[in-house]
Amino acid sequence: MAKKKDGKPGKTVKDEQLEQFTADATGQKLTTNQGLRMAEDEFSLKAGERGPTLLEDFHFREKMTHFDHERIPERVVHARGFGAHGFFQVYEPQADITKAGFLQDPSVKTPVFVRFSTVAGSRGSADTVRDVRGFAVKFYTEEGNYDLVGNNIPVFFIQDAIKFPDFVHAVKPEPHNEVPQAQSAHDTFWDFVTINTEAAHMVMWAMSDRALPRSYRMMEGFGVNTYRLVNAEGVARFVKFHWKPVLGVHSTVWDETQKIAGKDPDFHRRDLWDAIEQGNFPEWELGFQLIEEDEEFNFDFDILDPTKLWPEELVPVRIVGKMTLNRNTDNFFAETEQVAFHPGHVVPGIDFSNDPLLQGRLFSYTDTQLKRVGGPNFHELPINRPVAPVHNNQRDGMARMTINPGQVAYHKNGIAGNSPAPAPESEGGYKHYAEKVEGRKVRARSDSFKDHFSQAAMFYQSLSEVEQLHIIKAFQFELSKVMNKDVRQRTVDVFSQVDPGLATQLADAIGALPPADTTQPAVTMKSPALSIMNKAKSAKTRKVAVLTAKTFADAELREVLAPLAVAGVTAELVGTKLGFLPTDADGQVEVMHHLESADSVLFDAVYVAGGRESVDALLAQPLAVDFVRQAYRHYKPIAAIGEGADLLTAAGVGTPTPVGAKATGSVNQPAWNEPGIVVAAAPDASFAKSFVEAIEAHRHWTRKVQ
Repeated sequence: MAKKKDGKPGKTVKDEQLEQFTADATGQKLTTNQGLRMAEDEFSLKAGERGPTLLEDFHFREKMTHFDHERIPERVVHARGFGAHGFFQVYEPQADITKAGFLQDPSVKTPVFVRFSTVAGSRGSADTVRDVRGFAVKFYTEEGNYDLVGNNIPVFFIQDAIKFPDFVHAVKPEPHNEVPQAQSAHDTFWDFVTINTEAAHMVMWAMSDRALPRSYRMMEGFGVNTYRLVNAEGVARFVKFHWKPVLGVHSTVWDETQKIAGKDPDFHRRDLWDAIEQGNFPEWELGFQLIEEDEEFNFDFDILDPTKLWPEELVPVRIVGKMTLNRNTDNFFAETEQVAFHPGHVVPGIDFSNDPLLQGRLFSYTDTQLKRVGGPNFHELPINRPVAPVHNNQRDGMARMTINPGQVAYHKNGIAGNSPAPAPESEGGYKHYAEKVEGRKVRARSDSFKDHFSQAAMFYQSLSEVEQLHIIKAFQFELSKVMNKDVRQRTVDVFSQVDPGLATQLADAIGALPPADTTQPAVTMKSPALSIMNKAKSAKTRKVAVLTAKTFADAELREVLAPLAVAGVTAELVGTKLGFLPTDADGQVEVMHHLESADSVLFDAVYVAGGRESVDALLAQPLAVDFVRQAYRHYKPIAAIGEGADLLTAAGVGTPTPVGAKATGSVNQPAWNEPGIVVAAAPDASFAKSFVEAIEAHRHWTRKVQ
């Protein structure tokens, strides 16, 4: 992919294809959809200026009819989503495990389109609700489209796809009053998961920080289901897919996410859009977990059970390539809303397993697209078109865009020389893996799927104390919204089999009976890879709010912001009014955010600039004091220079160390004995270094926040 002169990424094959369908009306004359130029578009055709509108006004009827039909049905699940374009590049050939062409040549950049989404809410819900996030990737490969459709959590609520409608009905707003929107905190959800205890593991993840991502750019992705990779020799291996974000995995806190939903319900989509526009292209590495076919039964869990993960300590992740998102959409509806994914869209070298959830998905996705996009030709929409050529005998159907000449629309045929003809495997034809299958027809589930609690316990025991506390508080919040006392008690009883300590604290909070047996279940292993605390840390692309008002020290600001920029941190001024603010050096800087509309929840860190006049003006603003206090309570890094420390004191942030005690951080710093708080009398290299390190840590959980 070459770079254009303006520094932006060059075009991919998919970009060039999409351009054929791009219609730019700039500078053009208005026409109807039939190409007729119109002299008027302000008034409908009437019988007299005050008379009735005439039926013959074809322009009005066309315009209104199109408006009435311009929304397609939203997805039942994953309705709220956001997407972007990019590319994938493999690090080295993967021929030993798969014959998939896009995984062989490191010089090839395969175009991709990615859609992130929430699961439970409608299109109008907020981005930051507690929920699973969809993570769907469409690879436009030379062998056809390949869709890797997954979530940001590696397991799911159910083991068999026949239960999916039941689960969705339970988590969606309750049918009698359509309440609540985009929340699992209600009776029917908890009734379902406590009766269908296979959901226990997934519920633990949903109550964890994984359900509150800081951004799409900072969450993992998982294929969830078990697939197969097949190489050119026909050797197959079971595989689970992973997306590892280069920026690490980070989350918000529950109080913060609720406030973000009010301040900016589009927080995640705005974050992704802005990052790409600024050139901070999000990146994920693709990884495979592989299990040989003859090792299928070597574990104490069933590898086909979608409520189970494969611990990375037992089955390491093989990193094979990287995906970069570098272009935003031109039109949300045409691209993000109309994109159609399907786990059955595969290429040679990728095949399926008998995972019962996956088997059901292979049916349901096509059925869904037929309903949503209005017929069988959704593959002809520009965003869904493969870059590989398409030739078959399928014809007609709603919104058919291809004009197919000739009299033949069947196979085999003699009139057209039996074309298009099937391609043998040697010429790239897809061949299903020849798995031997035998058995009686039954409606049953394997006994190997019956362990519902051991991995839920492993997950909980693998987390830090802070992460465990967040799960406990999430349970308490959710169950406090459940009105049915039997459901509340049942939740305590069920999750006592995961961890009696968790269940005991939950019972105390919601007025239920604690578990009679508090014996801790045996956990055969812990998986440190499950803890967010063990993920990569980076200050890159973090946003810092610079609080200032009136005239302030120009030299100080420059000395602080320069090292932040080097570390990839974005600093944006927040003040008492928008526009340009004068500095003491007769310069000016732009204030981008007003205290009335900004909030610390929209930033990763806070810096209070020095200057007596500026700080006094901030001290007179309760919103400025609350801005700092809230950032402190959300465990975020906070820095101040000189008089700026007065705002920290007013907000009750930490306590300066008594005179004579050893200072920490900058050599100029009045000792401020509080993690993640960096204060100095004047800026220096040590101050900047300490602030960047505090931002890299993301949160400072050892704070004694009341």
